[in-house]
Amino acid sequence: MRFRATLLAASFALAVSACQQPAFAAEKVVEAPQAKRVAKESGLKTAIFAGGCFWGVEAVFSHTKGVTSAVSGYHGGTERQADYKLVSSGITDHVEAVKVTYDPSVIRYDQLLRIFFSVIADPTLKNRQGPDRGAHYNAELVPLSNEQRTVARAYLAQLKSSGLWSQPIVTSVEPARKFYPAETYHQDFAAKNPRHGYIQRWDAPKVAALERLYPGVYSGSFQRD
Repeated sequence: MRFRATLLAASFALAVSACQQPAFAAEKVVEAPQAKRVAKESGLKTAIFAGGCFWGVEAVFSHTKGVTSAVSGYHGGTERQADYKLVSSGITDHVEAVKVTYDPSVIRYDQLLRIFFSVIADPTLKNRQGPDRGAHYNAELVPLSNEQRTVARAYLAQLKSSGLWSQPIVTSVEPARKFYPAETYHQDFAAKNPRHGYIQRWDAPKVAALERLYPGVYSGSFQRD
């Protein structure tokens, strides 16, 4: 009986480390403030966003006008350990992230930041988002240019002074490291698996919130890679 209890506990621990978890409290939707510092970019640009399970991050940005590509993957760590089972176990130095390519003439970086903190990630949470727990689910901004870095830092400072959150804001701006695309079955996961329990419970509401809060930048079609 003791062995069986230990086995069940181990199985539960593994289950809650991946994007497969049961319902907990609903995630909060906040209309984040419009950025005071506007990004000045031209030509297609790319940035990395880590905000919990990459299925939802990818789903929201894939429904955002001006986004030309959203690739789920692992930021940081080593290539050898860039594997879903390993990352989900929490033994690697990766975070689940999405590499977003966008057209600044349609959607600016500061607008993507506003979307990110409005409907994707709670900036007051460390090493967790929604039902997911572990350092691989930490919310991080990974700018890929000096302009993005300046705008990201200014926006985080703006959020801290906004008073919209009762807890301290802990999301950080991280240096760019190697990004490893996730396994093929993770790409466009929400579009391929709209009836998946996790998608329906956690990610579909984020997309719905994007449409409700920012209808001008919402795209009804899913940008597939």
